[in-house]
Amino acid sequence: MSKTLFILYLILLALSHLVRWQSPTARPRPNQRTATLKAVKAGEVRGDTIQLAFRDLQPEGHENPPVVLLLHGTPVASETFNAAAPFLAKTCRVILPDLPGFRGSTWNIPDYSVRAHASYLLQLLEQLQIERVHIVGYSMGGGVGLELISQAPQRVQSLCLLSSIGVQELELFGNYQLNHLIHGVQLAGLWLLQEGFPHFGYMDDAYLNVAYARNFYDTDQRPLRKVLQSYGGPALIIHGKDDGLVPVAAAWEHERLLPQSEMRLYESGGHGLIFSEPQEIMQVIDAFVQKAEHGHALTRAQAEAQKVARSLAPFDPNTIPKPHGLTLFVLVLLLAFATLVSEDLTCIGAGLLVAQGTMSFLSATLACLFGIYLGDLLLYLAGRYLREPVLTRAPFTWIIKPEALTQGEQWFEREGAKAILLSRFLPGSRLPTYVAAGLMGASFWKFAFYFLIAAAVWTPLLVGLATLLGSQMMDYLAAYSKYALLTFIIFVLGFWLILKLILPLFSFRGRRLLLSAWRRKTRWEFWPMWMFYPPVILYVLYLAIKHRSLTLFTVTNPGIYASGFIGESKAEILRNLSAADGYVARHVLLESPSFEQRVTEVRRFMSDHKLSFPIVLKPNAGQRGEGVAIIRSDAQLEGYLRQADHAVIAQEYANGHEFGVFYYRYPSQTEGDLYAITDKRFPAVLGNGKSTLEELILKDERAVCMASFYLNKHKERLYEIPKEGETVQLVEIGTHCRGAMFLEGEEVKTPELRAALDHISKKFSGFYFGRYDIRTPSVEDFKQGRNFKIVELNGVTSEATNIYDPSNGLFKAYRVLMNQWRIAFEIAAENRQRGAKPVALRELLRLLRRYEASKL
Repeated sequence: MSKTLFILYLILLALSHLVRWQSPTARPRPNQRTATLKAVKAGEVRGDTIQLAFRDLQPEGHENPPVVLLLHGTPVASETFNAAAPFLAKTCRVILPDLPGFRGSTWNIPDYSVRAHASYLLQLLEQLQIERVHIVGYSMGGGVGLELISQAPQRVQSLCLLSSIGVQELELFGNYQLNHLIHGVQLAGLWLLQEGFPHFGYMDDAYLNVAYARNFYDTDQRPLRKVLQSYGGPALIIHGKDDGLVPVAAAWEHERLLPQSEMRLYESGGHGLIFSEPQEIMQVIDAFVQKAEHGHALTRAQAEAQKVARSLAPFDPNTIPKPHGLTLFVLVLLLAFATLVSEDLTCIGAGLLVAQGTMSFLSATLACLFGIYLGDLLLYLAGRYLREPVLTRAPFTWIIKPEALTQGEQWFEREGAKAILLSRFLPGSRLPTYVAAGLMGASFWKFAFYFLIAAAVWTPLLVGLATLLGSQMMDYLAAYSKYALLTFIIFVLGFWLILKLILPLFSFRGRRLLLSAWRRKTRWEFWPMWMFYPPVILYVLYLAIKHRSLTLFTVTNPGIYASGFIGESKAEILRNLSAADGYVARHVLLESPSFEQRVTEVRRFMSDHKLSFPIVLKPNAGQRGEGVAIIRSDAQLEGYLRQADHAVIAQEYANGHEFGVFYYRYPSQTEGDLYAITDKRFPAVLGNGKSTLEELILKDERAVCMASFYLNKHKERLYEIPKEGETVQLVEIGTHCRGAMFLEGEEVKTPELRAALDHISKKFSGFYFGRYDIRTPSVEDFKQGRNFKIVELNGVTSEATNIYDPSNGLFKAYRVLMNQWRIAFEIAAENRQRGAKPVALRELLRLLRRYEASKL
């Protein structure tokens, strides 16, 4: 994501949160009443309040009608009963609440569990002065009804479980800890979406939102078995035999636990019986309610002794139906297709299902094997039929980098079938290698066989390991249920460490790349800008507030537009240094959009100045070495210019040692000074006649720190074996993030050098602050202020790059940069007093947008 888009995203996200913050927390519909209730958390009533929206439907011509409480499930609120409720309201008073967290009621509450919802309903009944009710609980609402019975059994005249949840053992995977973990993952995903996406309140009222996920996550169904076994009033169970969300086995278990219950099963309708058959369902419920209201319905005390005894028997886990037929087929397909997203995580999940007893090891392994093998074949076919021109463009480059594809081709060309088998066990190598096999036109049937062998060896090992560890994890989950989510996270993290960190340790390349990653994370000089720069940005904001201008720094160098903040013309800056003739590398700006014209201009430039290859080509507006190339032939020249769709500078190649010299001068002073000097080194490796270039890079203690960059840069030569004593220079561009090594260059600072650069700088009207990039064939001459070439001058956002010396600590780097920005603001303040006007903030944002657009 570009910086501009990221900033736009943050602005939209902030506005979205502001809109949500100012929106009402409860939005009842016009036909709803509201009740103010005390908030509930973990069974305790708190002092703060929430709003509960509800409808109260009264039958016409009936005195003291039965009161029915219709409890919806999740995620749909009381709208569940829109079609059904009017049929029941002909003879009954019907209360239809939007349970807190849903639709018209307060959506942000401390506890979304069925236990908390039952407490809210008891408060509502108190306010409505209703002594006793008949409960109809649909889906998750059945859990609310059971909790209401647990808290106030005397207030419940009858219970109807309509497609309802109940016992824990027949909910999802049957295990509370495992279900809780799955609901936790669901909650985390929806929370990230709801809080991290600028939706301006839409998701707060959507069906699949945090409230929906919290309802499942906060609810514990384990106590409901005891409630079912102890409830003594009339009970009706209505369920669909083909219910795909709450299996009919749950209804049968509820019927066993409620010996007094009546049972109505429907052949079709699934979990949506209330939607497909609203009138019939309500007629059945109405008949039951009328019977219970007049004392004609069976109670537990009146139930058959045999049924009562059966209800008290412990639950038999063997009665849990194993997946079979269509259910098993769907589960296998889900696992197979999940491998296309993440093979490792899917195999871990499959292992957990085996450990839980939900699936057999054979079915879980075959499901994963099928998906993995299908994915392998798709990779091969992508390489064979989409070809490299397609695969090196987005969106393919989001999942497979062009350099990885090139390395995969080289490895496959060297090792053939061996590479196919080994890549299955080497993280990060499988995808490019399998695509490379297709690119190179390898025999489909031959390599389909190799893919099958590799997957058949790998998949049972991974699922089996996950099963063994999963069995242990299930024991821990049972023992430490309060820490279920933490246990699951530790398990997944441990498994990931095995796959991503332990397995690579078995190869030299894997060990060195892990070392590279470690050093880049622990050595601040390699940190990305977003990680390193926040303290500096905060200090710059402090300086802006101190000087009462957010953009004051844009007049640090009035002679450069916006002081060289971003996207400044390098050619224009070099032109302003023309008075320093002989000290500036010769150059020409190529502005023509014509490829042929550009080539002609470069050749004329080289002829006029009697230059030969190499020369330098670089964007006229660029940052941190982007797009800079050393051109050594006509072919490279034409290749670069053919791809460049921006203004380009052609510049003579200045040989020798490179330094970065940071210069500054206060407008009120007659002489400037050198703030910092960087000695730029270009890492190289020495051939031994035995090791490949890749091995030499990985063996080198400095080069390994930027191994990924060097391996990509030299991807065409990685498997070459340099001769003994042969030096291979890894980079030629003096930019730290592009492989150069920066050292403290204070030893070359002399009065003569300061005087030379001060003289040159004063010739540039309006320049006071920036870094010169200079090359010299003689360090001694350079110290004397002669025999050097300025290849570039950077403005206010340039760095004193000596901070990147590996011997420098993080706090020294911050001290140098902050002091640099202090000087910049002080110079700018003087220039403002002299009449310079800072650039408007919107103009800076425009420059940022234009620069980001030029990179796309």
